[in-house]
Amino acid sequence: MPTKVWAVNLGGFDTHADEKATHDRLMGQLDTAVQSFFAAIAERPAAVLVHSEFGRRVAANASGGTDHGTAAPVLVIGPVVRGGLYGDQPSLTNLDDGDLRFTTDYRRVYATALGSVLDTDPKAALGGAFEPVPFLR
Repeated sequence: MPTKVWAVNLGGFDTHADEKATHDRLMGQLDTAVQSFFAAIAERPAAVLVHSEFGRRVAANASGGTDHGTAAPVLVIGPVVRGGLYGDQPSLTNLDDGDLRFTTDYRRVYATALGSVLDTDPKAALGGAFEPVPFLR
């Protein structure tokens, strides 16, 4: 297909208890889906951007799980990606009212994808200029 972007959703991460088993199962589903996607488009250079609309708090809640927080994860996967960790690992002790402090603004990741993959001006979509993150080859 001549499409540059596909958007899919994997629900079920909005848990507040028994998170480990659920998270393990969902990450397995994500892994299988990403592997299948790359197998289907093997001849095309591609990157998959995986993000969450919310992070998790550091401290456990009353049910032994965690509640919504900030500093959500972003994964970029594929043969055109320079592997590694971009930004600093967030501190588990220097918190913002119980939430992780993000170390890389997600708009920098989106600016990279918009400019490099979609050949569009990131400023128009993001409402300002954000320095790209050098994770693409």
